[in-house]
Amino acid sequence: MALAIFDLDNTLIAGDSDHAWGEFACENGLVDAASFARANDAFYQDYLDGSLDIEAYLRHALAPIANQPPQLIADWHQQFMQSKIEPLWLPAAIDLIEKHRSAGDELLIVTATNRFITEPIAQRLGIEQLLACEGEIRDGRYTGEPSGILTYAAGKVTRLQQWLQESGQSLQGSCFYSDSHNDIPLLEFVDRPVAVDPDERLRAHALQKGWEVISLRL
Repeated sequence: MALAIFDLDNTLIAGDSDHAWGEFACENGLVDAASFARANDAFYQDYLDGSLDIEAYLRHALAPIANQPPQLIADWHQQFMQSKIEPLWLPAAIDLIEKHRSAGDELLIVTATNRFITEPIAQRLGIEQLLACEGEIRDGRYTGEPSGILTYAAGKVTRLQQWLQESGQSLQGSCFYSDSHNDIPLLEFVDRPVAVDPDERLRAHALQKGWEVISLRL
């Protein structure tokens, strides 16, 4: 049994769930649409450029649910899954997950998107283990503040190392699938890095390193 690690956005799904949540919040009146959309697009461009301030972005992404009743945000998320996430499923990604599951591998998603957005997606994919950016919760409600080690760029490696110690898992035979140059630190940390429909910077790095390059958008 080996550890099969997956990025989520633009890897296992055909889009960015974080950015899609921002669109959903604007479309459904959860925020001031004009200003939130401008910030959402700017943060996403920073992510693509590799210059994202992950703490600032997490505060932005969590703002619509801060101090809201848990049942209300659960209802919002159900609507979000139906309208924004279901259209992003990739049959080839499901097949890849099942291939690793059939081999008896331990499945793990490591994503820079926050847990509120990604946990139901991971559950829908049948993957129990999830490392994601965490939002602070007090008295059962999100405060809008980040919490813990943020799983972005090198932070993914730090959080994975912590998880490995906690779980007793090993990186022997491990693989990691990702589309983004932001994940190069974690790709270099595993035994078998795989670039999935990679951005230009990751593609160039993968080709230089001789890493496997695949597409799940067939």
